[in-house]
Amino acid sequence: MFQIDLRSTASFLMSLMPLLGFPVWAEETLVLRAGAAIADITPPLGELVVGGFVPFPANEIHDPLHARCLVLDDGKNRIAIVICDNLGITRSVFDETRALISRESQIPSEQILMASTHTHSATRAHEPKYRPKVVAGIAAAVNTAIQHLVPAKIGWGGVDVPSEVFNRRWHVSQPDIARNPFGGVDTVRMNPPRANSALIEPAGPIDPEVSFVSVQTTEGRPLALLANYSLHYVGGVNKGDVSADYFAIFSRQIRKLLGGESVTPPFVGMMSNGTSGDINNINFRDGNARRYDRYEKMTEVANKVAGRVGEAHSKLQFSNSVRVGSLTRELKLNMRKPDPKTKAWFREVMAKPEDAEKFHRYERTYAARVQKLEDGPNEITIPLQVVRIGDLAIAAIPFETFAEIGLKIKDKSPFADTFIIELANDSRGYLPTPRQHKLGGYETWMGTNRVQLDASDLITKTILEMMNQLHQD
Repeated sequence: MFQIDLRSTASFLMSLMPLLGFPVWAEETLVLRAGAAIADITPPLGELVVGGFVPFPANEIHDPLHARCLVLDDGKNRIAIVICDNLGITRSVFDETRALISRESQIPSEQILMASTHTHSATRAHEPKYRPKVVAGIAAAVNTAIQHLVPAKIGWGGVDVPSEVFNRRWHVSQPDIARNPFGGVDTVRMNPPRANSALIEPAGPIDPEVSFVSVQTTEGRPLALLANYSLHYVGGVNKGDVSADYFAIFSRQIRKLLGGESVTPPFVGMMSNGTSGDINNINFRDGNARRYDRYEKMTEVANKVAGRVGEAHSKLQFSNSVRVGSLTRELKLNMRKPDPKTKAWFREVMAKPEDAEKFHRYERTYAARVQKLEDGPNEITIPLQVVRIGDLAIAAIPFETFAEIGLKIKDKSPFADTFIIELANDSRGYLPTPRQHKLGGYETWMGTNRVQLDASDLITKTILEMMNQLHQD
């Protein structure tokens, strides 16, 4: 009697399906590999420390600056995330670095996410004397991480640490403390006097979550941990010091807590900056806060955050089979331009003697900033990026982004977990929402914010479209 071997027949038909143009839905097993590395990008002494209105020379290296890199490879796609100790790195520097990495390694430039921590104790990465070290350092971190690729497993999670984040924009009742450089009075004041009777309420929310991604070898040896917290920076350094702020202290402390101090290759801790354009570490209601020694406060914050992450880390579930990928888009934005009234005000400002009484102490500074916008381009193109790691999405935005923008993206994301890295792939100033623009305050001033007033809406819409595309893929 003639018999049919059903298993052989099924196998034969499956082999014919691609030839006949039919899709095959067999699930592929993706095997994760990961590598991490760190490279020194400390600037030379004499370069100007930026972060305030008046730069000053770096005269002491308190602690070195680094580029920290994590590379993930699922067998089909390879991505790299690089976090750099810097105030904000311009796109031209990042793009030069991408080209160098792509020439030297098997990773497409659009699969690389690079971002700055926003330490205020660093120097400009695009300066001719310093730029080559930044470019070479980032590229070295990526290439070394690729060399360290090993079979790995990965997990991610989050924990709230609300005690260290405060919205720094406040509704105030006294017009004298809410003046702006444009001859007007705002509704909101950034960094108002502490415990002042004029304080009414914060102008926006905070995001208390510390998101984190942990990577280990398949045997359980710690490789790297990337964290994300919406805290601007902490500060409390000596003038002229170069320092990576609390970002570096967190990185060292989490290495200790996870048992990564003596592993080879070295464990790499990384802290990225979340949506913290309107967030800092100052409790403005508290008028009795004690004074801290230099570097004491940032150490306290970093250790507290690392401790909470360490506790949450013990509950992580790891997988050695996740899909990774990245999607990038360019978004065109209009630049802000002064209207006739603004031009007239600053002509009046600049016509006065420099020692004349001022309506606002930074009015001449903003006269120069507004003139620069007037003389500059009418539009710019910004890079937006979304990285996916399994059911985790990481959005990259090249602005100092308000917390409420990050919260909205997290809420509307199609992924089970989401966080946002700011000052990523470029550095374009502050990104308030249209609602915050109406309230005024430092972050909304023309020259501090440089792009169209609804830019945050356009960016949020584009990021969510990208997330949905990645999620469907």
